Amino acid sequence: MQAKLAIEGGKPVREGGFPSVSDISGRDLGEQEIANLTEVVKSGKLFRHGGKYVTSLEADFARMLGRAHALACTSGTAAIHLALAAVDPNPGDEVITTPITDMGTISPIVQQNAIPIFADLDPRTFNLDPESVAARITDRTRAIIVVHLFGNPADIDAIAALARPRGIAVIEDCCQAYLAQDHGRLAGSMGDLACFSLQQSKHMTAGDGGIMVTDNADFATRAALFSDKGWTRTGDVRDYVKLGLNYRMNELTGAVAHAQLGKVAGVVARRRERADQLTRLLGEQAPGVEPPYTREGCRHSYWQYPITIDEGRLGVAPQEFCRAINAEGVPAGVGYIGRPIYMSAALRTAPTYGSSRCPFDCPKASRVVSYQEQDCSNTVEILRRIIVVPWNEQYREQDVADIGAGIGKVARHYAAGR
Repeated sequence: MQAKLAIEGGKPVREGGFPSVSDISGRDLGEQEIANLTEVVKSGKLFRHGGKYVTSLEADFARMLGRAHALACTSGTAAIHLALAAVDPNPGDEVITTPITDMGTISPIVQQNAIPIFADLDPRTFNLDPESVAARITDRTRAIIVVHLFGNPADIDAIAALARPRGIAVIEDCCQAYLAQDHGRLAGSMGDLACFSLQQSKHMTAGDGGIMVTDNADFATRAALFSDKGWTRTGDVRDYVKLGLNYRMNELTGAVAHAQLGKVAGVVARRRERADQLTRLLGEQAPGVEPPYTREGCRHSYWQYPITIDEGRLGVAPQEFCRAINAEGVPAGVGYIGRPIYMSAALRTAPTYGSSRCPFDCPKASRVVSYQEQDCSNTVEILRRIIVVPWNEQYREQDVADIGAGIGKVARHYAAGR
């Protein structure tokens, strides 16, 4: 006999919360971060120029990825902006990217007066579909920003094969994908440039912060100038040689990030261990529930743990299934961002600069670009179906057992037709 669902008045599987990345319960933060911060404060050198931690972070991060250059900055959004500034598109040029992402991937495109073009997604990996990317390339395409969503490696090889013969830069958005792997290669080591976030929820965190990496010396130079107001910092007078912003990371952020860099391999290993546990449990206990799909030869790093359900087999919609597992005490949400990012007012209707819609109405653009929900039909369906379970490195075996039991209980209930 099936146990009565909590949503129908039964006893929930879990009563009480789980470790969360929003506070110390779900984060690997401790004495090393405190020691580094104390050293910085006592030195009085809080600015990156004159300190040591930001420079060390850049060198060690580049070494971890096997890249020639790393540039620390104020956020993952800033890292994307640095990458685009390095590529240096002309006004009205186009940048292809994904419809499921944070606005931090998109706003730097518009800030550079380029136009975001959205390709559709693979319905299993939730990453960019190379065939859809190919269909969106024009003679104005300057870059493709590829997001490794939730820590699942995207097919960089297939996209690079489209981009590089045409002189199009490939930018990896690795903000959710520390140490994810594609046939032994780390996310962030494959594109022309790659970007990472140090925001609170990421695999390594300093509250906020970002890092951009590249092997291209010209890209590195342009990005470094852009991050420091175009200031060369050479000679006896200030020489501003390029339009830029202030995206410099400070030593306090660098001190925390450097301590975190020493922990990130362990963080990812623990996330993988617990994710593998849940995948096994779902296979044993949860009929009709599909765990994350990863391409052969790839390794997920589990920023989040997304699942889908077989609606035909279970006879239930994702929203109802999610409400039922929430009632069992399992944290989860449907849809991640709800609608494709291109449906946000910031991209469809809101003014961008003053009362204008530049770059969308820019005379330098070669065509008028507007967005409709069904532009990326796979994306719309993914967002309708996907159920995202939050994940972190501090989950214990019992935490995951309870998540698996809660999902399994609900799945068996619906599979039995009750």
